[in-house]
Amino acid sequence: MKRKIIDNWYVVLIGLFLLSVAGVYAFFGESSHIAVHDNLDLFVAQFQMLKNTDSFFAHGIDVPFLGGVSRDNLPSELSLYTLLYFFFPSFAAYIIGYLLKVILSVFSVWLLAKDWYGAEFEKYKPLAALFGLSYGVLNMFPAFGIPFASIPLALYLLRQIYRRPSAKWYIALFCYPFLSYFSYFGFFILAYLVVGVIWLSIRDKKVAVSLIGGLFVLGIGYVFFEYRLFYVMLFGGVETIRLSIVEADLTAGEILAQSKDVWMNGMFHAESVHGKLVLWVCAIYFLYVNGKYLVKKNWKGIFHDVYNLAMLLLVFNSLIYGIYNWGAFRGLVETLLPPLKGFQFNRTVFFSPFLWYAAFFLILQRGYDLSYEMVWRKFPKGFRWGANLLALAAFAIILLTPSRYNDLYHTCKNKALEILKGKETDEMNYEEFYSSELFEQIKQEIGYEGEWAAAYGFHPAVLEYNGIATLDGYLGFYPQQYKEDFRRVIVPAIERMEPSRIYYDDWGARAYLYSGTEASVVSPLKSFEAADKDLYIDSDAFVEMGGKYIFSRFEISNGEEIGMELIGAYGTDGKPYAVYVYAPNA
Repeated sequence: MKRKIIDNWYVVLIGLFLLSVAGVYAFFGESSHIAVHDNLDLFVAQFQMLKNTDSFFAHGIDVPFLGGVSRDNLPSELSLYTLLYFFFPSFAAYIIGYLLKVILSVFSVWLLAKDWYGAEFEKYKPLAALFGLSYGVLNMFPAFGIPFASIPLALYLLRQIYRRPSAKWYIALFCYPFLSYFSYFGFFILAYLVVGVIWLSIRDKKVAVSLIGGLFVLGIGYVFFEYRLFYVMLFGGVETIRLSIVEADLTAGEILAQSKDVWMNGMFHAESVHGKLVLWVCAIYFLYVNGKYLVKKNWKGIFHDVYNLAMLLLVFNSLIYGIYNWGAFRGLVETLLPPLKGFQFNRTVFFSPFLWYAAFFLILQRGYDLSYEMVWRKFPKGFRWGANLLALAAFAIILLTPSRYNDLYHTCKNKALEILKGKETDEMNYEEFYSSELFEQIKQEIGYEGEWAAAYGFHPAVLEYNGIATLDGYLGFYPQQYKEDFRRVIVPAIERMEPSRIYYDDWGARAYLYSGTEASVVSPLKSFEAADKDLYIDSDAFVEMGGKYIFSRFEISNGEEIGMELIGAYGTDGKPYAVYVYAPNA
């Protein structure tokens, strides 16, 4: 038994990690520290809003934010991540989503590696497990963690269809979009698949019929599982803010600098933390292996080495990320393919984290192979354990890097400071950020019955989460007309702050009440105070849009001047938020 545990140490490691994570969040519960940016201020609140309004499966209705946005503009209910929020309380759904992401990554990589190495897989099991674990714990965009983790599963299914097509693999591929997301991943998987079909058809000197069938089945699967998205895109008939978003137009030097930066550091929605170890190992090995090919004049080896293909794709993804900000090229794409106007085709970079770790673990696998060569027989386990230690180092670096979405790190760090030093962090935890008890009290005391409101000093998501309908909100896909209507409300603020005007006019996904003197008045810190407590707003426009309440984090100093009456102050006794509720003068 002891021998079996030692031989399967990697299984024990994965099990202990999952149990530890579940234990941390079970113990601390909603006092855990969860990332706010593009997370608590976005999808988590919207899923809770769908639950509050019983709208997960509803059709032909509007949901109560941004003045009433079609339910079809929010994620499909035919998605694993969405369904978690339907079946579980929001915080539990969030943590279960993280655990499922890690489990899916381990499972997907295991399947792909087993298929890739065939009979030799047995000796690479520890590496396959650590590859899946490391890729699974990467702290990327939480709402799309499961789609990130499922990329190796898509490769596995396509390999099966290419090599031994059968009904079960086509059915599995059809269902794959249940784990994915079209706008971020599906479009690019289909595009890569088209390239793969062309390349394999040329290489094999026969049409890759099975993969063409896979292309068709996968496309239909995305349409089925994300029918709301395709309906809005193809038949919505409403001009959205995607058409008015102003993208950057960089010089050639700036494009190359941006491409280099994303190649070395990744981008914040897909933080691969590869720059600390993985990149350097990959770069050194690239020079080593291709130097060997050059010395031996093995030109074929250079072009046939799968490691070089991974490196080429990483460069390609980085260049596309930069070239997207070349106005002329982007305009050409939009002219040739009008449906792609406003579509961010630079999201190929979302595939780079998998490629970095695939390349890294391919190097370690080749290190394993050295252990089996005759010259190393005096130290048969030396290279294997060296490879294992590098894999464990990569895993540890991911866990200990305080990246934006590393909730586990931030929770453990902040709780350790509280327990060991008695020092309470200034950062709000999940429970404090949404402050549900406080807002329930406010709703009862003001007799709230679904009237339209807006937030000032905190994210509108806080109101959405707590069942308060908002004229403001955060969404990357809503009617352009509403953006223009809401602009009338905030024009006194953005006319005073040119950065805020550009931010809203050129993007507009955050339709917030802006400060007239500060860049931002939203913060996850409990101690945050605005220097200027005047509210710059067109109250008449606010009322015309149906606005009844403004929930402010600060006592507004010019309330009478803008026609707003204070009707109650709440949470001023040490709560994370002090909330001042205003209503237009009758």
